[in-house]
Amino acid sequence: MPGNSFGNLFRITTWGESHGKAVGVVIDGCPAGLPLAAKDIQFELDRRKPGQSILTSQRKEDDKVEILSGLFKNKTTGAPISMLVHNIDVISKSYEDFKDIYRPGHADLTYDEKYGFRDYRGGGRSSNRETVGRVAAGAVAKKFLNKMGVKTYGYVCQIGDIKIEKIDFKYIEKNPLRCPDKNKFKEMSSIIDTVRREGDSIGGVIEVRTIGLPAGLGSPVFNKIDARLASSIMSIGGVRGFEIGMGFGIAEKKGSEVNDVMTGKKKGKVQFSSNNAGGMLGGITNGQDLILRFALKPTSSISKPQKSINKSGKARNLRVRGRHDPCLCPRAVPIAEAMVNLVLIDAMFENKLSKIENLF
Repeated sequence: MPGNSFGNLFRITTWGESHGKAVGVVIDGCPAGLPLAAKDIQFELDRRKPGQSILTSQRKEDDKVEILSGLFKNKTTGAPISMLVHNIDVISKSYEDFKDIYRPGHADLTYDEKYGFRDYRGGGRSSNRETVGRVAAGAVAKKFLNKMGVKTYGYVCQIGDIKIEKIDFKYIEKNPLRCPDKNKFKEMSSIIDTVRREGDSIGGVIEVRTIGLPAGLGSPVFNKIDARLASSIMSIGGVRGFEIGMGFGIAEKKGSEVNDVMTGKKKGKVQFSSNNAGGMLGGITNGQDLILRFALKPTSSISKPQKSINKSGKARNLRVRGRHDPCLCPRAVPIAEAMVNLVLIDAMFENKLSKIENLF
């Protein structure tokens, strides 16, 4: 099963299944000398773990990280960093009733078609439990980026048809939804709780903004920074749409309305009158804030009765029991931040090779 690794110079490989003994990640390419402790990783994992509120899955996992290699006296050694998180609160019997039935919206059918055999417990490798490794690796990338003055913020900007009207970065981590608009938080939370009680789920939109980026990250043609960001975000389970800057709204505009006019320089940095491009031009960062958004589908696992078929193609009724997120958005925020940070740190390292003067 290829496809478990991500990145070039700062490369990660995640491993493990939802109901296996553990999940984890190996980071290859992390330079030596970075101050790092388990608490740095744990902080991000705690933001992602289930059971935080009624708005998320009630599966209870401590998600306590164990750093197995690549660290000595709280500094990276340059060797591969291996991290492990044990799966504790596993109830596999919930999946026995439909091990031969294809759950609507899930990868059950496609995994069977591709591999002819699958781990049906909690979705196995296709479960978002896999993202534990991404978040752990993203925490390491975040430490590097923060030292460079680069910070990434993710937040929920839409649930159902309810959209935020303002952004208060300080409020994001003060509510379980990670909504930056205090006035919209209650309304969004209410609709999630309603669908949860109904045995249903709901989708939403997350925005990610990175500030402090230098100009020059990314490469032309196939390695554009926006292409890499799109790939990283679309690899998260449940993502069904992606846009940068003005995104799809730009199709309704004229060129004269959307071109970001350069107005001069301040402290050596080019200034713009707007940021419709989302912080990049020609697939290379231009020094403005990076802004992207992505749409998450409603959670496929719902307890409402549904119709499907079994492996033989015969019609079956099913009700997906278990502990599932009524909305993917709250816990997807730290996952998205991690993926963005992994793309950016990789691009930062690659940029050291873009000019001969960077090497001497």
